[in-house]
Amino acid sequence: MQRFIQFNDEQVNSFRLMQLIDLAKTLTKEKEMTVEYSPMNYLDVPGNTLFVSHFWDHRSELEEWHGLITDVFLRAEGAYKHSDPIEIQKFIQYTHTLDHPSFAKQLFMLIEDARLEEITKKKRPGTKKAFATRRSVYFKYFNSQLNVHKVKGVTTDAFFNLIYLLIFADSPIDEWPHVQTDINRAKPFITQQIEKAHETSSTADTIKICKALCEVTDELLAKDMLNEYFHLPEKTINNWAEGLTFEDLKRKDELINDDVEKEKPTGNEEVEDEEFKAWHRESEEEGESFLQFELESGTKTSIDTEAAREGDDQEQALGSVQGSSKKSQRQEFDEQDAERKSEETNEGGSSKYGKENEHAFPVFENPDIVKDQEKLLYQQYKKDISLYQKKLQKIIEKTLDHKKTNPRDHLVKGRLSKNLIPYFTDEKPRIFYKKDEESPKIDAAFELLLDCSASMFDKMDETKKGLVLFHEALKSVQVPHEITGFWESTPKAGQDGQPNHFRTVISFDRSLYQGGEEIMQLEPEEDNRDGYAIRHMTERLEKRTEKQKFLLVFSDGEPAAADYEQNGIVDTHDAVLSARKRGIEVMNVFLSTSEIPESQKEVIQNIYGRFSLFVQNIDELPDILFPLLKRLLYKSI
Repeated sequence: MQRFIQFNDEQVNSFRLMQLIDLAKTLTKEKEMTVEYSPMNYLDVPGNTLFVSHFWDHRSELEEWHGLITDVFLRAEGAYKHSDPIEIQKFIQYTHTLDHPSFAKQLFMLIEDARLEEITKKKRPGTKKAFATRRSVYFKYFNSQLNVHKVKGVTTDAFFNLIYLLIFADSPIDEWPHVQTDINRAKPFITQQIEKAHETSSTADTIKICKALCEVTDELLAKDMLNEYFHLPEKTINNWAEGLTFEDLKRKDELINDDVEKEKPTGNEEVEDEEFKAWHRESEEEGESFLQFELESGTKTSIDTEAAREGDDQEQALGSVQGSSKKSQRQEFDEQDAERKSEETNEGGSSKYGKENEHAFPVFENPDIVKDQEKLLYQQYKKDISLYQKKLQKIIEKTLDHKKTNPRDHLVKGRLSKNLIPYFTDEKPRIFYKKDEESPKIDAAFELLLDCSASMFDKMDETKKGLVLFHEALKSVQVPHEITGFWESTPKAGQDGQPNHFRTVISFDRSLYQGGEEIMQLEPEEDNRDGYAIRHMTERLEKRTEKQKFLLVFSDGEPAAADYEQNGIVDTHDAVLSARKRGIEVMNVFLSTSEIPESQKEVIQNIYGRFSLFVQNIDELPDILFPLLKRLLYKSI
């Protein structure tokens, strides 16, 4: 289906985004750190997310790349390590008392970024070229914005643009453009404060300069800023400043007593029940911790604090999670809680399938009873591809026969022959032979994954024909394989979860003798969450014992599902990389009914790399799949 109107043609360069994510993880040393595109560049420490700005879109390739990596360096190397969230939180509260809070917050970000930039360039000299590009682009941009706002009379924005030019100018600007009469009169004081911006050594120094400027300009400026150039996320900063880390939860003070356990536990000790009063001398004074007594008093034991332990009848707090630590022989815990936890796990997905799929859960379907119409259609498709199938079968069988070692005799070593006459008659007798060797077999398994999204409606028939070719050809040379269609149910996707359907019409167990009519039951459905589907098929292939494992994904576009548009490309790319690391060769067969745009090809190649096969005319699918299947089978012999 052609999309003749497309309001947003932006495509995420997944390879570039993966590079930015790797850079952010390396700088912050946070394994969960990720990178997302946003109108503004800022850092969400509690959420482990770094946002790079759309400001760099539609620029030259060098400017865009330098802009994006400097966004990452400023936040991951600069703000993450050298900004003080407590001081920033106090400053945000201060801006609420001003008439121009947006100006104050953006002024702080401007001066703080200048400080962080110098720190980053000093620690990592290799970034100087990228930051030079950043300054050049920003300087031109703010210079043009200054002229525009002067003409429009947007005084506060024009003044902010001027401050940027003053801070990052290569030489002092003696003649200020006329922004506002009162502003120009305060030039000596403003210039003095701006010069101090190059001498800041901490977040507190930055705030001090901002407060000094705001105390003067808050009275001179009439309106707050109209535009936002730099973003100071209040909620994120508050969470960052107030959030507790794992280190905060560790005990810092010594135990009241210093008793050491004399005997090591054997597991056969007698246990006596004893009433334990809620009030005792250790809890006489009110405390904030429910387990304060446990933390401050006790005996040092040899028990490994990191090891899982068997559940106990006497568990008091959080008894509902008893069964998830280690198998227990006692069953007195709350069964309803355990059942509820199991249901939530099934419906809520799992982080092992990727962060973007934490709410997705699988719905596995078996094929229906084959109808007469499906049998007739399958026979027609089988007839259409029979020439390819027979040709491929003969080629493979011929190749296998050539690899078979012919029987050999009259050898100088090997098995002793029954004919020993040459030993007495020949000067150099050859009385040994070697047995015939069996023909090698194709040690491979194939998983064919079909995108059953709605956009496949005009390509499904020819695609089925291609799947029939694979099935009949692989069956004829005794190669196990599986064919699965996948889609996400859009109407049922919501806060409770995102059901992803997997209909396996040809299974590994029956692939070598199954007729194949069930392939006709695959139909276009709804959305496609490719990364999630690839991860599930990777798990299936990992269980196979074959030496070569292939995963072929038949699709007609980029992933598209609920909350999966932008990050779906990266998630699918990550799933492909994960499968390849496990020894599974992943390929994409891109299906189309017309010429494929270069932008579309670039997206698919960003996901699958050079292992992408583009079929511009779906009618030619069998002709294109034949050499592909031949090459993959040759590789497995």
